[in-house]
Amino acid sequence: MRAANILQLGIKELHSLARDPRLLVLIVYSFSFAVYVGATAMPETLNKAPIAIHDEDRSPLSMRLVSAFYPPHFIAPALIAPADMDAGMDAGLFTFALNIPPEFQRDLLAGRVPTIQLNVDATRMNQAFVGSGYIHTIIDGEVREFVQHYRGSPAPPVDLALRTRFNPTMTQTWFGAVMQVINNVTMLSLVLTGAALIRERERGTIEHLLVMPVTPFEIMVSKVWPMGLVVLAACAFSLLVIVRGLLAMPIEGSLTLFFAGAALHLFATTSLGIFMATIARSMPQFGLLLILVLLPLQMLSGGATPRESMPEFVQTIMLAAPTTHFVLLSQAILYRGAGPEVVWPQFISLMVIGASFFAIALRRLRTTIG
Repeated sequence: MRAANILQLGIKELHSLARDPRLLVLIVYSFSFAVYVGATAMPETLNKAPIAIHDEDRSPLSMRLVSAFYPPHFIAPALIAPADMDAGMDAGLFTFALNIPPEFQRDLLAGRVPTIQLNVDATRMNQAFVGSGYIHTIIDGEVREFVQHYRGSPAPPVDLALRTRFNPTMTQTWFGAVMQVINNVTMLSLVLTGAALIRERERGTIEHLLVMPVTPFEIMVSKVWPMGLVVLAACAFSLLVIVRGLLAMPIEGSLTLFFAGAALHLFATTSLGIFMATIARSMPQFGLLLILVLLPLQMLSGGATPRESMPEFVQTIMLAAPTTHFVLLSQAILYRGAGPEVVWPQFISLMVIGASFFAIALRRLRTTIG
């Protein structure tokens, strides 16, 4: 192995990337606008949920319940007839349909336990689950105040002292921004290295490399380090300018430690990208293969949902994925300010996974171009 060959071939890859405007636009978009939109697109609370109400009671209490649903949590309720309830739910016109029965106020004041029917469109998962709790709280509060003839709630028997750590204001954008950066680091590292090798094959320049005094190891390393460097630089820009600057998220831990972990993660994912490029024969094939690999890496890594809620089999399998360990160390460092004494198991795991992927990809590369 000659370091000069690796350096010159890596510089060639950087020049080739600089002449590809589509990939440059993808890199800029992924670590700027996509991060901001991904962090802010999901509302932090229930927002403008459509609700319809069929009021069969027409009493002061039922009218009070109707007026309790207002923006920004809900759109102003639509008063509908019974026949329109199922049709509206089937057409997706509203997420919630509330049916207040006749004699509702009279039964309540008489000491009976009347029932209000709430129909929920569960296909709108976020609104359905969050909104059902909102509606239950609103109805319970309005009915209690109507019966008691004053506003207020009884003192709880136990005083719960709540201490929120690592995100005191529970700002959802903080979590979304970091996870978007992590997902884009994985995606771009796979795309750039895979596209670099497939581009060599499609343009016929891979044959030129074979007649040069370079080894497959040098060819592979020369594609790993420049693409990893580009993604790492883009990640640094996104964290410093978009996440910490524009979204005002405080970074608790050491950025140097995080970038060291990101470099190990990139070593594994760029090697995986080269392995995928040796399997695919064209960019369309690589794109289809990328979907099969990228979605499990992102969805099952613990970033979208906690790993503890997944089946044991999935948790065990995903220990072989670099994204699982990268998510763990990223959240520990950026949110909780963890040091090397906490994240060293993830660093060791990324080293082992990266070395394994590199060895497998190198063997496959030698077989493919040999």
